[in-house]
Amino acid sequence: MSDSPLSPLPSADRRDVTARLRDALLGASFTADGLLELLGAAAYAALARSETVPALRATRGDTPLEMLVRLFLLQQPVPHARVAGFLPVDACLENGWLTRAGDEVAATVDVRPYGGPDGEDWFIVSDLGCAVGGAGGIGSRDEGVVLGVGGASTTLAGITVRTPVAAALDLGTGSGIQALHASRHATRVTATDLNPRALHITALTLALSGAPAADLREGSLFEPVREDETYDLIVSNPPFVISPGARLTYRDGGMGGDDLCRTLVQQSGQRLNEGGFAQFLANWQHVEGEDWQDRLRSWVPRGCDAWIVQREVQDVTQYAELWLRDAGDHRGDTAEYQARYDAWLDEFEARKVKAVGFGWITLRRTAAAEPSVTVEEWPHPVEQPLGDTVRAHFDRLDYLRVHDDVALLAGHFRLAAEIVQEQVGLPGAEDPEHVVLRQHRGMRRATKVDTVGAGFAGVCDGSLSAGRILDAIAQLVGEDPVLLRDRTPAQIRLLVEQGFLEPAR
Repeated sequence: MSDSPLSPLPSADRRDVTARLRDALLGASFTADGLLELLGAAAYAALARSETVPALRATRGDTPLEMLVRLFLLQQPVPHARVAGFLPVDACLENGWLTRAGDEVAATVDVRPYGGPDGEDWFIVSDLGCAVGGAGGIGSRDEGVVLGVGGASTTLAGITVRTPVAAALDLGTGSGIQALHASRHATRVTATDLNPRALHITALTLALSGAPAADLREGSLFEPVREDETYDLIVSNPPFVISPGARLTYRDGGMGGDDLCRTLVQQSGQRLNEGGFAQFLANWQHVEGEDWQDRLRSWVPRGCDAWIVQREVQDVTQYAELWLRDAGDHRGDTAEYQARYDAWLDEFEARKVKAVGFGWITLRRTAAAEPSVTVEEWPHPVEQPLGDTVRAHFDRLDYLRVHDDVALLAGHFRLAAEIVQEQVGLPGAEDPEHVVLRQHRGMRRATKVDTVGAGFAGVCDGSLSAGRILDAIAQLVGEDPVLLRDRTPAQIRLLVEQGFLEPAR
């Protein structure tokens, strides 16, 4: 596996040395919890903003943990004699984790402690300058750079369905964080990337985290995958940035507009096993004269249910400025910055793009005759991790698909956990103007219901069928039970679909 011309990387083959390094890091409490305790909440949060001064101030001592933070996270040289007492320095020098200059040693890669979902102590390896706060402008210097943990990485990890599977594919693995998560619940993990340096770093991430090795393959999108290979889970945080050209490997896909994300989604359907999930982060264009939801529906491959959530929309100037800052272009020559800004706007104008959306795309392979495609905008706060919420969404789709209104009224339901009812109206009014049910978990949705809907949801504990509950409500409100049974199933379906009610049997 060849490296890019950036800087030499540690050998990925000497897992014995990597295991000794891991033991030393853990022995010094160089973990996510240890880092938070040492730095404090403010300095720890500042790292995510690429601000290292608070962390440097908090690590001015000479304890092993302070030394390791300066060495592997803040890229500061430290005295060889001091770290030799708790690190296998000679082995790390020989294997390429460290370099020596005089009486000091320095790290060749960033290493960031990362807490797994069940309290695992993991480590994410990345190129120097990329362990904290994303690219931080490094992209303007090194096109083949491999980033560490960013907000997009953790978002994708949080929304991924985590059921045990035989085979998982991490497409565009980068530093290997998605492959690392998949190693917990997949028997076999395949990780691909166009950048061979990323594959090398993924191998280091997995080894240093004590995870099984993955099947690493070089190539773009599904090119490294054989035609007969299918998966139970496909995840990708692709280079989705819509830009003029492909200057930066870690973010620019090299296809025009949002074609890379569209291609990735469309090609994934045939790679999924029955019931398998494909989950992506993506950008998409809002084109003049075109409904953005229709655009995304057209991406969904045949034979797949889909749930697409738009989390954010930026106008083209905001979008261009965001990614110019990400690459550090705003710090360079003013004329060059303006020329690049102009090129972005020319590209958008030529494509009649007025804005760019960002969000999540989840596909599930289904044998249903009429797959379900939901495209929605939800910019509001959610509660991560959402993997169970995503899986439950598709489970409820299956339930509703095979239950007509008669079967629905014969069904039993429970109110989901942590649902509250809010009554909205003028102060002193005898009756509320409307009633709102609100979730405090998962997507944290809120939905208006009428008096019947509120009463129905309030007594759903799984003991009575929906029809019997409606008959009782009809008697209380003096309404014809037949008419109530006729008009209520649509409201019940909505409450089930959105996760306010769960089938009890």
